[in-house]
Amino acid sequence: MKLLRMRHWLIGLAVAVGVLVLVGANAHLVYVAVTSQPDCVAHEREGAGAAARSACAPSPENAP
Repeated sequence: MKLLRMRHWLIGLAVAVGVLVLVGANAHLVYVAVTSQPDCVAHEREGAGAAARSACAPSPENAP
């Protein structure tokens, strides 16, 4: 009976460690996504296939 109890304890511990690793990895992913700011890059396409509006380009109301 002790062996069965020890086995269940080890399985529970392994599951808990796995959940903690998963939560930690997701927290790190969210942290990096929120704190990083990618640099502006030039658009390769113009016209119909281009992005709707570039965040790097000056907006019409702020244009000189």
